Amino acid sequence: MFDIDQNSNKGKILNLLYRKRELTKLDISNEIGVSVPTVISNVNELIREGFVEESGVASSTGGRKPIIVSFIPNSRYAFGVDINPYMARVVLTNLDLEIKYDVEFLIEELKDIKSIMKRISLIVKEALEFTKIDEKKVLGIGFSLQGTVDEENLVLKRAINIGVKDWDFKLFENLFQFPLFIENEANAAALAELKIGIAKEERNLVYISVSSGLGTGIVIEGQLYKGKNKRAGEMGHMTLVPHGKLCRCGRKGCWEMYASQKALLDEFNELSDVKVTKLEQFFNLIMIKNKVAEKCLNNYLNNLASGIQNIVLIFDPHYIVLGGEISGYSDVYLDSLKDKIFDENEFYNRGDFKLFPSRLKRNSSILGAALLPIQKAFLIEQDVI
Repeated sequence: MFDIDQNSNKGKILNLLYRKRELTKLDISNEIGVSVPTVISNVNELIREGFVEESGVASSTGGRKPIIVSFIPNSRYAFGVDINPYMARVVLTNLDLEIKYDVEFLIEELKDIKSIMKRISLIVKEALEFTKIDEKKVLGIGFSLQGTVDEENLVLKRAINIGVKDWDFKLFENLFQFPLFIENEANAAALAELKIGIAKEERNLVYISVSSGLGTGIVIEGQLYKGKNKRAGEMGHMTLVPHGKLCRCGRKGCWEMYASQKALLDEFNELSDVKVTKLEQFFNLIMIKNKVAEKCLNNYLNNLASGIQNIVLIFDPHYIVLGGEISGYSDVYLDSLKDKIFDENEFYNRGDFKLFPSRLKRNSSILGAALLPIQKAFLIEQDVI
């Protein structure tokens, strides 16, 4: 738990050290505008509470060398949970989002949310027992969820791809000894990319989450863009092929029907005598130059590129980050994807924005989920527009 008044001098000093990582006491005094004796008194309290430590001395032009005060990432922890149609994953991280414990389990009946949450609560207890971390040091547990979420009221409003709606997470607060947070999985991933990913500290980006469906997290001027009704980012349901394949949302021709991971594997299985259920199997066939796999990948990249072109024309971002399991195979297809995006295009060129696979790969959304309670504790204002 976290019981420091963030508006107090101690809270301000802790938040400053969380952001800057290490400073001298004089630096702290200058940054927050309080006296050095006040800084010393509060730093000593933070040292006793395990948040910071004295870690050496800084260079000096004369006199006593100033002591450096450093933030301790292992002073507190957070849980992140990712729930998808087939599996749930639970991680325990420190304040630097370094994973200390990681477990996943198959979901037998997705609509049985009570059983899923009960299993998650047991894993949380196992994680604390295994790592010997006091539950009082846990800031909270964040959930990464597919679909539209009401994060203020802790409700998953609707998740088309997994066929559920109106999951009320407040009903499960008694299962845990710390606060709960929820966020859309693409938005959570975008937050993680901003904090520790390849687009760290970048102001404008679009994160594309490629999984059984396809969603986007949009960051504009450092702010997560959700729109009036908090439904912005459902780019997987923009029309790519008019009157095309029937989507689970009820419309036809949605982008995710042609550019999701499921779309790639489904097309291959329709055309090939060899059947695959995993991306790894598909890309193994690419490695041995299977003709059907190569044809399907080319079609897939055409569809993925078409959607990305639309996103660029709408948002003109600095970065586009491609996430999900497929980002782990980007060395196979990224150059071809870029060619399809940029060639024969009059509106932008290769220098106008950068396209990267996520460095966090499958961890983006779950680390973003763990970041939710950390942001709350350390007053990292993630403005939403």
